[in-house]
Amino acid sequence: MARRSETRRRRAPFGARILGSADQSLRRLRVRVQLLLTVFLITTNLAGAVVVFVISQFVVPTPAPSRETWIAWSIAVPTYLGVAIVVGVVWGTTQSLHALQWATDPARGAPTLRERRRALKVPLQLTAMQLALWLLATVVFTLLAVIIQPSRAVATGLTVGIAAVVVCCISFLLTEFTLRPVAARAMADAPATVRVRGVGVGGRMVIFWMLGTAAPLAGLMVTGLIALVDDETSLTELAVVTIVVCGVVLLIGLFVTALNARAVVAPVLSVRDAMAEVRRGQFDADIVVYDGTELGLLQSGFNHMVQGLREREQIRDLFGRHVGDEVASAALDETGGVALGGSVQTVSVLFVDLIGSTTYATEHTPVEVVDVLNRFFGVVVDEVDRHHGLVNKFVGDAVLAIFGAPVELPDHAGAALATARSVASRLTEEVTEVGAGIGVATGTVVAGNVGHEQRFEYTVIGDSVNSAARLTELAKQVDGHLLATWDAVCAANDAEAAHWCQQGETVLRGRSDPTPLAVPRR
Repeated sequence: MARRSETRRRRAPFGARILGSADQSLRRLRVRVQLLLTVFLITTNLAGAVVVFVISQFVVPTPAPSRETWIAWSIAVPTYLGVAIVVGVVWGTTQSLHALQWATDPARGAPTLRERRRALKVPLQLTAMQLALWLLATVVFTLLAVIIQPSRAVATGLTVGIAAVVVCCISFLLTEFTLRPVAARAMADAPATVRVRGVGVGGRMVIFWMLGTAAPLAGLMVTGLIALVDDETSLTELAVVTIVVCGVVLLIGLFVTALNARAVVAPVLSVRDAMAEVRRGQFDADIVVYDGTELGLLQSGFNHMVQGLREREQIRDLFGRHVGDEVASAALDETGGVALGGSVQTVSVLFVDLIGSTTYATEHTPVEVVDVLNRFFGVVVDEVDRHHGLVNKFVGDAVLAIFGAPVELPDHAGAALATARSVASRLTEEVTEVGAGIGVATGTVVAGNVGHEQRFEYTVIGDSVNSAARLTELAKQVDGHLLATWDAVCAANDAEAAHWCQQGETVLRGRSDPTPLAVPRR
């Protein structure tokens, strides 16, 4: 289901596949918009003219057209329709393309605020142009009726006037639908605070009401008024008119509901589908903003929100690479902010230090030295992560890793010892240029943030850290280059402890008591 919604959103970024893809060429966009506008406007106006003729001729209870009226209609209707279509298409297309010139010009960059608003007002301007033509038609045909057959004047004027409202409202919705790709370019990279002028969601609701309720009921009222004035209107005629108008109401209501669903629900669905992607961790789910109303602000607001989440995730990822994912998660989850200080915890510490790195650096180029260091660090980081430890810091050519903090690890000693064995084995095979001493110790430390409020780091301080560092120096002198305290082996699980054996004891620098040691079994 989620994958299907994502595919639908990517294939139809503007809510319908007929509008093309988001990356279509400007030439294709220009041709598509011009073709769809021409087809929609001509079809809508011709359908409106046919509806006017049928209703005025067969529905409205008025006297039948006289011979003179038929002659006038046969001349005036085709002539006016031809002129109106030519004027409307030429004038409307010219004005529209002029207002949208920036959107189809490859050399143009981002539009200005004035150009954005002009582009989003094109549907309203085209609708105003059509309304002017239809109002002129209302005047022309009403005057013809007054001159030739006065008894049909009222019905003609009201019928054409109501049809003008219906046709213009439908044309507005279809024009706005057609210009979604252009609206998307106008809204692209627009500040979230920019509020575009024009017909909003409330205005659309008024349009839907005019189409589905006001216009049909107005026609029914006109019929009733004519019936009251004309005593010759029969009950049968009134019944026919009522049935026809009710049928028109049902059909227009269905059509308007479909338009409403496409105009209002499509932007909401795009946000819903994109939210599902974000919920799955896909923070590149930007929405094509193609609506200039409050719904467009919703789409734009979602994009700004996702951008913030994407930046936060990038910071979290970068933060995690510096201090470790566990430390980053703990810091980001702190509701009261990060505080200096720490807590006393029992952990295991792994210290790894290269052998002879200074000599190697003097005999090789810096590029070769960096390559060896990266491979060395790569092995240590891989094994520490695999055993759920934390690489706390890189100290020159040494690595300090912690097991058991900041996230509690039940068998931290076993994990540290297993990591030490794996690192020693892999370094022997993968980093043959230099060796490394490895030390492991278990004990009590203070784990937390050390430094200043403006600059601090997460670290562990305690005797076990010092012990691991001292063991690392001693490990460089023994076979296998790996030493651990016997306390760490005793704290580990039986399976891991079985890989180790006791190897005497020594007094570590800075201590007065001897420390029992352990090495891996051969």
